[in-house]
Amino acid sequence: MTTATPVQAGVSLEALLAAKERRAARQADWLAHYQQPVISLTLVTPGEIKDSLRYRNTMGVALQMCDQLLWENRWQVLDRQVLWLPTGPEALWCVAHQAAEMKAHCAELEQTHPLGRLWDLDVICPQNGHVGRVSLGANMRRCLICDEPAHACSRSRNHPVEQVTARVEKMIDDWFARD
Repeated sequence: MTTATPVQAGVSLEALLAAKERRAARQADWLAHYQQPVISLTLVTPGEIKDSLRYRNTMGVALQMCDQLLWENRWQVLDRQVLWLPTGPEALWCVAHQAAEMKAHCAELEQTHPLGRLWDLDVICPQNGHVGRVSLGANMRRCLICDEPAHACSRSRNHPVEQVTARVEKMIDDWFARD
């Protein structure tokens, strides 16, 4: 199922927090219903604008790559949902497979695809919750601007949001101009 909304302007912090809560509730519902791991995809979108043509195109590439990953590994997809929201696109897959192996493949996709750094692929296990990169021996995400851990730069606001947004937009533009 796919739900779409028109491209919007900036969104408030309250709207982002409410969207995060609704996403967590959907994830919890799927985990309880299917009793299988869930893959949750969102985009790294700094700044107030979370829904734009650039971001929708980036999500389209992410959806294609995730669907391809699932198909190539022949993992059984029990359900799939894509939402095109003013707070940014979101996708969920419920997959009948071991969560840690899926997280390892998702982390590799985030690290190897030219747009992968802009994808946030979470894997949630019905028994153990979120499967973290560090628990698998994978490196923490690095900042888009410097080489520090991304979460540290983000929390301390080491870089102006305009600089981070410009970097994200350049990554997207470079990908779509490659041909």
